[in-house]
Amino acid sequence: MRLTAAILWLSFAAVLEERLACDSKSKSNGNGTNAAGDDTKMIQRDQIPLHLKLFHGLGAIAYGVKDNGFSVFLLTFYNQVLGLDAAMVGGVIMVALFADAFVDLIIGELGDRTQTRWGRRLPWLYTAALPLGLAWLALWNPPQVSDTLLLTWLFVFAIIVRALVSACEVPSFALVPELTGDYHERTQLVRFRFLFAWAGGLVIAVIAYGLIFSGEGAVTKPGGYPAYALLCAILITGSVLISALGQHKYIAHPSPPRSADTGTPTDIFREMRHSLSNRAFLILLTAAVFVFISQAITFSMINYVMVFVWRLDQAGLTLYGLSLFVSLIVAFTLVTPMSKYFGKKGAAIVACAISAGLFAALYSAWLWQIFPGAPAAPHIWSLFAIMIFISGFAIIPMMLNGSMMADVVEASQAETGRRSEGLFFAGYFFMQKFALGIGIFISGNILSIIGFPAQAKAGEVALPILQNLAIALALINIFLAVSYMILVRRFPITKQDHDERRARLAGIGGNSIVD
Repeated sequence: MRLTAAILWLSFAAVLEERLACDSKSKSNGNGTNAAGDDTKMIQRDQIPLHLKLFHGLGAIAYGVKDNGFSVFLLTFYNQVLGLDAAMVGGVIMVALFADAFVDLIIGELGDRTQTRWGRRLPWLYTAALPLGLAWLALWNPPQVSDTLLLTWLFVFAIIVRALVSACEVPSFALVPELTGDYHERTQLVRFRFLFAWAGGLVIAVIAYGLIFSGEGAVTKPGGYPAYALLCAILITGSVLISALGQHKYIAHPSPPRSADTGTPTDIFREMRHSLSNRAFLILLTAAVFVFISQAITFSMINYVMVFVWRLDQAGLTLYGLSLFVSLIVAFTLVTPMSKYFGKKGAAIVACAISAGLFAALYSAWLWQIFPGAPAAPHIWSLFAIMIFISGFAIIPMMLNGSMMADVVEASQAETGRRSEGLFFAGYFFMQKFALGIGIFISGNILSIIGFPAQAKAGEVALPILQNLAIALALINIFLAVSYMILVRRFPITKQDHDERRARLAGIGGNSIVD
């Protein structure tokens, strides 16, 4: 509950600051453009006021809550509660994510082309919020039908939920390069999105483990899931709407004209292909795949690992959720100074190496039974002390990936003459969904291959099965981390490159969102 209060206080403080803000601050953004905007373009600021960062980040709560459900509880719900085969559930979720991923590209391109008096992004946020909450409720309240129809229900509503999340998240993230062109300020803006996204997921996890799923093995029982689904739906819809309303006066300006295209399908797909072939974009996208697969495997395995390997009870699971919030604070605090010292890609590599090394050491210690109390009664405070830094340094590369993606916008603009924020972030989420689907599919197959029993009870799973699970997770994590570091090292955009490119674009009148 303290975690919930902290998030509510942040929102209240932002509203209070907004009320007390001096009117003179709205007259100039510091770079010569009128903060009230004009009829042709939205403001792009080098420095973003704190209350705008908070409102912008607030909308990411919906993404965090969705990720918590899909990554942590969905496999458990359909496998352990409803009794479906884990591999089948993982496969259905993967196929649903693959199908839904193509929707992102459509949303991104349509968002870039949206023409309204409120701009390109706001109409998507206002329109998608309520249907998203309703679809979420349907996903967690399936009818009593055969296994085949139950898998069909999961497939259909997984696609609908994630498509509606994209209709909120792609336009929101596309605002990052529109709101600021500053190299480090973009990292600041992205870290607020990650703060709220992770905080949203962690708040719902703490509430779920601490209040909703009460009693031993409660996550494997059906009783708490209706309340969990309802609370998530309220948070998802509310956060998107409040974020949109809080940013409204800053971004509700008429959409910029798009004079460069005729709008025919051939023109549209040619422009999309041209933009998405950008070298920096392709390198970052390929590298990020390995981070997202690792994240998906980690979260989809949390209940299995924490309950069966680390033997956490309800109180332990609640404390684990709180420890992840400490990890988030670690990442939030370190990402900017690390980025300034190492550069964005350098910081991402260093953080990834630290996280992967600690992860391998933790599970090796458990396997060799040198971890305190392992394997029968592992010492939870020793576990949490290590997990805080494993998770904290794992979050940093994801923050920096989003910031680097924002820098790709100007690189593409210099090549194509167009700004395609929505399309780039849609491509980013497109690949993220493929990777998350692969990760969940891998998780389901790991459980199936090692013979992990359905509807299992803590303390009753054979030790060799748990050892095979730990070995598989450690090896996969190392492989994914090394692959990411090798690829992201090739990302070509540095701060100097970015600043020089912005200066050139500004010199030809191209450093705005007008195509």
